[in-house]
Amino acid sequence: MQEPLLGAEGPDYDTFPEKSSPSPGERTRVGAPQNKRVFLATFAAVLGNFSFGYALVYTSPVIPALELSLDPDLRLTKTQASWFGSVFTLGAAAGGLSAMVLNDLLGRKLSIMFSAVPSAAGYALMAGAHGFWMLLLGRTMTGFAGGLTAACIPVYVSEIAPPGVRGALGATPQLMAVFGSLSLYALGLLLPWRWLAVAGEGPVLVMTLLLSFMPNSPRFLLSRGRDSEALRALAWLRGADTDIRWEFSQIQDNVQRQSTRVSWAEARSPHVYRPIVIALLMRFLQQLTGITPILVYLQPIFESTAVLLPPKDDAAIVGAVRLFSVLIAALTMDLAGRKVLLFVSATIMFAANLTLGLYVHLGPKPPTPNSTVELESVPLGGTEQPLAAPTSYLTLVPLVATMLFIMGYAMGWGPITWLLMSEILPLQARGVASGLCVLVSWLTAFALTKSFLLVVNAFGLQVPFFFFAAICLVNLLFTGCCVPETKGRSLEQIESFFRTGRRSFLH
Repeated sequence: MQEPLLGAEGPDYDTFPEKSSPSPGERTRVGAPQNKRVFLATFAAVLGNFSFGYALVYTSPVIPALELSLDPDLRLTKTQASWFGSVFTLGAAAGGLSAMVLNDLLGRKLSIMFSAVPSAAGYALMAGAHGFWMLLLGRTMTGFAGGLTAACIPVYVSEIAPPGVRGALGATPQLMAVFGSLSLYALGLLLPWRWLAVAGEGPVLVMTLLLSFMPNSPRFLLSRGRDSEALRALAWLRGADTDIRWEFSQIQDNVQRQSTRVSWAEARSPHVYRPIVIALLMRFLQQLTGITPILVYLQPIFESTAVLLPPKDDAAIVGAVRLFSVLIAALTMDLAGRKVLLFVSATIMFAANLTLGLYVHLGPKPPTPNSTVELESVPLGGTEQPLAAPTSYLTLVPLVATMLFIMGYAMGWGPITWLLMSEILPLQARGVASGLCVLVSWLTAFALTKSFLLVVNAFGLQVPFFFFAAICLVNLLFTGCCVPETKGRSLEQIESFFRTGRRSFLH
């Protein structure tokens, strides 16, 4: 009996027995990029993720600045700071919801380009804000754009990428989001908060300009009956000298089998609901690791703990570590495989969250109360330990542990969750299901981000970190039981595996 995809690692696995497999030479032609245009198209698309990462952490340096603002209309209270930090995730959830319609209505490329409208408007509102409502509206609009791109870009990249580099290219959305966050941290050391918003307009404009010259996804074009345009798009992406006949026929056959939108009756079929359930649970568990509240409140968290370095410098250092870690994931994803990196990622995050929780619970407290995270007059950790000397090397523990957490997340559960979502979702439900995944992800992120400060003040900063550590253990079990290995498989092979039902991932 032929081994299923879940455990298969060899190059000879074929889920299309009715058609002859391509020769080794043809596999090289369709599996390896012979044309650099696919990298250009990917870069143009993932500029949207750069803007997303930039907007996500915009509050990290801005909240402390606005709390000290001389303008009473812009000076943030503790409750307003909480809303300013968390409302982005509500906008992102709305963006994910809209992607359920726009992804299939406009197509992947046009949906990404459409996100430039709310993104540019949101940055303009924050740059010219004269009241708290303008800050909230601008933050919500940039969140909407981020949620829309989060659902559309991974699907677009996975559908244009050859199987041989789909893992590396699939990591670029997370890589660019990390680079966007790092850019914000770095610019936050140099620019006032209004100019940070102005600087966010640049990547949005460049993305729109570049994408206007890029083709749409061949799979989307075929699903709309535009076969000749799809063939031209695939030829442009692979190069004029590349034999694309076998790859095009596989895509065409798969699209023809799924020429209609999924019905409720079909949604109950295992080959449809299993990959959707896996993708949804991965996005849910990804957020429960605590990544969003940690990133949104990164600088305030450092200000609330006894640290050796200035909190702004700590935030920039963590951003650099995050970028380096995603680069490692991009380079190793197609070599080590998805599941190995997910296991390593969850293990590192568990150790880091546990260390942070123990440090806050047992270690020193900051010399002065924190103005951002502390909603009451009680120290963040809720403990009465003696004050730490500001030059003690013990105070490097929060920085090192946070660096490890970000490294672990960026090596696995960050980029691979996005990649697997775009790989395993069935084509006929990919647009709607990817939007649903983003909706679930950002609703979870909003709940965590909004409740983070309340939990901290009620129970202490150590409690969220202990909770995040427990979730990382759940992630380890989920990876071993439910996540398929998709390394080196075409999207058609992955979908055919779920359709055959040789072995269930959800025992």
